[in-house]
Amino acid sequence: MLAAPGLGAGSLASRVILLANRDDPDSMRIAEHYAARRGVPWENILALPMAQTETISWPEFVATIWQPVQDELVRRAWIDAIPMTLTDPVGRKKYAIGGHRISYLVICRGVPLRIANAPELSAPRPPPFDRAELRTNEGAVDSELSLLTQTNYPVNGFVPNPLFQKDAPTGWERAAVVKVARLDGPTAADALALVDRAIFAERTGLLGRAYVDVANKHPDGDRWLESVAAQLTALGFDLEVDRLPATFPVTARFDAPVLYFGWYAGDLTGPFTLPGFQFPPGAIAVHIHSFSAATLRSATAGWCGPLVARGVTATVGNVYEPYLDFLHRPDLLLQALARGETFGDAAYFAEPVLSWQAIAIGDPLYRPFARSWADQWQGRAGLPVRLGGYATLREVHLREARHQPAEGLAIARAALAAQPTLALGFSLAREREQAGDPGGAARALQFAGRLAGFPPDDWALALEAARLLQRVHAPAQAKNIYAHLLPDPALPDELREPALREGSAAALAAGDQELALEWARELGRLLPGERK
Repeated sequence: MLAAPGLGAGSLASRVILLANRDDPDSMRIAEHYAARRGVPWENILALPMAQTETISWPEFVATIWQPVQDELVRRAWIDAIPMTLTDPVGRKKYAIGGHRISYLVICRGVPLRIANAPELSAPRPPPFDRAELRTNEGAVDSELSLLTQTNYPVNGFVPNPLFQKDAPTGWERAAVVKVARLDGPTAADALALVDRAIFAERTGLLGRAYVDVANKHPDGDRWLESVAAQLTALGFDLEVDRLPATFPVTARFDAPVLYFGWYAGDLTGPFTLPGFQFPPGAIAVHIHSFSAATLRSATAGWCGPLVARGVTATVGNVYEPYLDFLHRPDLLLQALARGETFGDAAYFAEPVLSWQAIAIGDPLYRPFARSWADQWQGRAGLPVRLGGYATLREVHLREARHQPAEGLAIARAALAAQPTLALGFSLAREREQAGDPGGAARALQFAGRLAGFPPDDWALALEAARLLQRVHAPAQAKNIYAHLLPDPALPDELREPALREGSAAALAAGDQELALEWARELGRLLPGERK
């Protein structure tokens, strides 16, 4: 009978095991960096020689990863076990296992990612595991290592996760799983940054907007994402929900996406592809796709690698086809995170099966909601200026939910006067426009034309602000926004074209015929040319 791990035996960090590729200097550097930043004892680093490819065979996995890791963890008494002389059909040594005391097994970039299917290991399984799509043993290295304390489990198909949707798992359920997360990405620097971003965000709390892309692809997936949207609304985040079949277009407003959940495109698309786009610190982004983590070494292919390259702090994905019912549930992942759990625990709360395709990328100790909202709001004076406006918007939404709209409006006005930000100014301007106060809307965005420029994730928001100013008959203010947006050489044609067209009209309405003509000429040169 498996025993519960010693949950009271020191902090979570002291019980983290770091697995690195001894033959990869970057892998070792990532392990050492994590240990230093999180206070993990150096002796918890397990460095083994292994392949430096992302995909390996079952014999190679057993010989270079599974068996050496299991043997060493038993030797160091991290796993309580007695060795046996038998092996299972895959060649793994059998142990009589009593439990483990590992909080998380953290895999560092350089350790192989996935195991190729081995037809010679195929074996029939009883219903419901006899379905054709489950007759495979391809899978994620991380998912297999989750079962280090189980022996003789079938490698064809999957094994149900004892921790799935368990608010209070039993000792047996905790001991049956080793929770695994991965520090990985297109470059070693990307993997190192996962740790630093997590620690930074725990100090400030999550700051930014939330985005949900409901693609109308399948009732189950859409239902999960609608649940995510409802949770984000209850948490007070400024929220954008796209319910069109396509993903967010490149022209969509997409400023400060600290929380993103969506589907369904094969490769990174939309606003994420803008030149220079970066997530705010602590961002959690999940895009549902069957092969979102088929490789983590590319900054453009799939989703997980590109998201990490653009500054995401935590994400989940799949190395092979998982089928919809067997991937991380985004609604459950958010539910667990929002109640204060670590990313490592939330990932296993949300994943139905093991010995399968799903992986979790990020620091498993990361707690994005470690700070209560009351504490975060009280310390708002110390928040980064640009992102601080999103904290104000969150408080405004929470006040509105408590039927205190006047108090929320007063808070927003005071914050805008003290530290104007484009997101906050646009929100107030939109509220004034809807209230029938065009003058108030224009005043809320008076500062916007004095901004030196806009970061890539603010480009679409700047366009929205300029359009609002045109609607409330403030063309001179709108012209100033276009004048600060258009000189940016990185602005893509999808945004430059409407900015030139609308900017020319705003300049003409403001009496600046020379600028209107200049922008009209530039638009004429752009339209016949090939789009960037």
